[in-house]
This record gives sequence, C-alpha cells and structure tokens, in this order.
Amino acid sequence: MTLGGCSGDGGSGGGPDGPARTEAASRDREAATPSPSRTYPLSSAPATIPAVRVHEPARGPGWRPEPGAGVVIAKGSEGLDDEGRLLAGELKIAFRGTAAARPGDVELALTAPPSPPPAQGALTGPESYTVVTGGGRVRISGPAEAGVFYGTRTLKQAVRSGGAMPEGTVRDAPGRPQRGLMVDIARKPFTAGWLEDRLREMADIKLNQLGLHFSDDQAFRIQSDTHPEIVSREHLTKAQVRRILELAASLHITVIPEIDSPGHLGAVLDHYPELRLKDAAGRTVPGAIDISKPASATLVDELLREYAQLFDSRYWNLGGDEYQALTRRDPEASFPALAALARERYGPQGRIQDLATAWVNDRAAAVRPLGRVPTAWNDGFFRGGRVSVDKDVEVQYWTGKEIGARQPDEYLAEGRPVVNLNDEYLYYVLGEPNEFTYPTGERIYEQWTPLVLRGTAPVPRKYSGQILGARFAIWCDIAGAQTPERIARGIALPLRATAQKVWDPRPPARDWQGFQALAERLG
Repeated sequence: MTLGGCSGDGGSGGGPDGPARTEAASRDREAATPSPSRTYPLSSAPATIPAVRVHEPARGPGWRPEPGAGVVIAKGSEGLDDEGRLLAGELKIAFRGTAAARPGDVELALTAPPSPPPAQGALTGPESYTVVTGGGRVRISGPAEAGVFYGTRTLKQAVRSGGAMPEGTVRDAPGRPQRGLMVDIARKPFTAGWLEDRLREMADIKLNQLGLHFSDDQAFRIQSDTHPEIVSREHLTKAQVRRILELAASLHITVIPEIDSPGHLGAVLDHYPELRLKDAAGRTVPGAIDISKPASATLVDELLREYAQLFDSRYWNLGGDEYQALTRRDPEASFPALAALARERYGPQGRIQDLATAWVNDRAAAVRPLGRVPTAWNDGFFRGGRVSVDKDVEVQYWTGKEIGARQPDEYLAEGRPVVNLNDEYLYYVLGEPNEFTYPTGERIYEQWTPLVLRGTAPVPRKYSGQILGARFAIWCDIAGAQTPERIARGIALPLRATAQKVWDPRPPARDWQGFQALAERLG
C-alpha cells in the first residue's frame, strides 16, 4: 500500500499508467482466489412406477442424456447387448457395445451374486439391481440380465419424469417373483400388435408375466397343426405367437398359456360332440367335456403337447375351474354315470369331484415332464374328497363366490403356493356382468395388497412367503362392451397401481393424486 501510494503524481493514480496498473492488479488478485464450487442439495429419489425401494442421496447434478453420451457394456457382460441397444434407442444416445465408460456414459454390467447369501429381506436375487449415478456417469449393475434390464427402466422413467437421473445410489428388487397381466383372448380377439404394446407397457413397470387364456366356449384363438378344425376364424398364427414370445423374452416377460379344462371347452367340443358331457336327462352341459371317456383325455393332452412346443414358458395354466357337473346342487344325482365311475375308482365314498381332481392331476402329469410348473384356478381344488390336487400345482386364487369355494387360508395352511387374482380388485370384466365393476387404480393403490386374496380382508401375515405375487386380469365376458383401445386406456392406471403394490410391500410414499400425476407424466 505504501509503495503504491508513492508512485506517480503524489500517489493520486492520475498518471498515465495508474488506472491500468490498478485494473491489472485487481485481475491478478481475482485469478489467484479460487471461485467457490457450485453446491447442490441432496438428491431425491427418481420418480418412477413402481417406486424404487432404496435411494441413497448424494450431491451433484445427476445425469442427463447429453450429446456425445452413449451406452456401453462392461467387459464380460456382453449378454446385455440387447438391453443396451434398447436403452440407447429410447434415450436417443449412441450404443458403443463393449467399451470403457467415458464421461457422460451409461454402463451396464453383470455382477457376481453376493457370497455368502445375504440375510432374508435383503434386496437381492436375479431381478435385483443397483444404479450408481455420479461423476457425470451412470452404472447399472445386477447379478442377472433381468435385474439390469429393470435398472434401465428406472433410468428411462427418471429421465422422462424429471429430465435427469438423480445423483446417488438406487438399490432395488421386487417383493414378489410373479407380477403380471392376464388377457382373455378367447372370448374377444386381440391383434398381435395390441398384445405387443401391452408387453412393452408391462416391461416399463417391471411386470414379468403375461397370461394368455386362448381357449374357451366362444373360440379357440391360436393356430393348431394337430387339430386345425377347432381354430376360430379370427386367431393368431403360430408365426405371430413366436414374434410375441420373442419380444416377451427380450423384455424378460414369461408368457403363460392356458387351455382350460375340463370346463370351458365349448369351442373344441363343437367339433367333437361325442365328447360333450350330458346329464341324467340327456341334456348337453355347455362347455364341459365328459371326463369319463378316455378319448377326452387323449384330445386335451394332444393339444397340451402341441402348444408346449410353441410356448417355452416355465408355467402352464391347466384351468380346472367351473366344471359344470360340479355346479349342480347334487352332482351325483345329476350325473349318475360319473357318480358310478367315481365309486368304482375310489370306493363307496368316491364322488364326481374326485374324478375332476384326478383330471387336473393327469393334465399336470402331462405337462410336468415337458418342464412346466402346473397351475390351476382355486375352484378346481376341493375339500374332503378321496383325491387331492398334487402339491406342486400352484393355486391361482380368484374367487370366493363359487359353490363350495374355500377360504384362501385353507390352501395356505396346506402349504400350497398361491398367486393372487382377487376378483374384487384385479378383475376387469367387460360389460360388468354378475355384479362385477371395473376396478380402479385408486382402490387398488389405497386398499389392496398381495395378502388380500379374497374379498377385502388380508390373510395372516405368516402366509406371506407362500403368496408368490399377483396378476391383473382382463376377462371378455361381453366381448363387444369395449374396443381394444378402450380396454388399454381402462387398465392403464389399475395395472400401474398393481405393479406398485406387488413390487414393494410397504405402503406407498406418494398419495393417490401424486401417483396419478406421475403416471400421466410417464405416459
């Protein structure tokens, strides 16, 4: 300061060099003092459906799909190429294959499962994943391709809902292994394109099963080579089904076929009238096959074997529901020939329900050697008979309204695995017949959980481990009541609410209005 004051004309700074020196000194001081770093608030969890289960916040700008960004695959994880290509296309950034991640990139990686196995309840398993966002990059990892794929869905939704993937770490995994949608394509034809659109919609909300009910009294909807005569005019070709299955596999969705029997076979029996069940008065029973005739089993097993070659699903739905012989008040009086056969096979106490149960077991025996896990509707399981459904047949619990229907606790107490298709919440029945009403997303979101198997009351929590998951179901009882486009709009919110409740066992953090607004943002 003293030296500066003595320079020039009495230190006035009025000389020709004074102002320039002062400005230069000021600039030097500014350059020598570092600018304060930009600070960020702690991040919030990405806005997704279903919501992520754990988000560890951090400070930073997050990640956006900027120009020059790309998706890369970690070395040794080349099986993730399909997931990487799909994500890159959705985010409109480059796909560079197996390469080192650069600033701005998204890296996909397979990781070894934890050893020793983690404690029960940890977010692990083949559908678990981790997303780490920091340093301008994103790394999505998991022990299997399915989990990494779900991580890409989280990233896609985060960018769509908020413009960026928030800084920090996401750890996520589903609460239930079975999460899906079932479509009745027998009573109402749907195009392959409509079903493919549903698969893409399901994948984004982390659903992993599509059930296809393709045979019923009204129609048989998939091409058959062994019995072409039974196929309805409007149907899917096997080539179309193979494309559906290929898309489903790429989205980590299993397609579960159903040829319902011994009821709901009307379209097949139109061509085999000699196999129709008749009562004591000689009247034909709609949709019911005569389970006393060996030719009936031969016909159905031929179809099961044919379609097992088309569908490579782990699961097979055998049906078993609403066999009309058992909806009569006194089945043995109405069908004396069946009653006599039951007594012949199972002794004096044998009943027609034993024949129906044996039918389900025989069909399970037909698909089991083909590598399938058999499932059946809950009203195909009866109490008090001489024959019980095989223990490995999964129960699809849909109703308590049928004659003799059993409480879900009975199945659970027997140790049976159960999948939830509660008709009180999860049944979208076209035309709303038989006191059905279209389900709402709000009611599912606020009232239903996977423990609510029948009506509105949950089963005891001790059975939670036996409830494998849930599927939302579209039934086309009055086929013309809605167009396929209207159905797609009508199920959108209920399906998303189901996805949330089956992914995370905890009460949702968002209220219904917030969830609905998020669903609209995500599209």
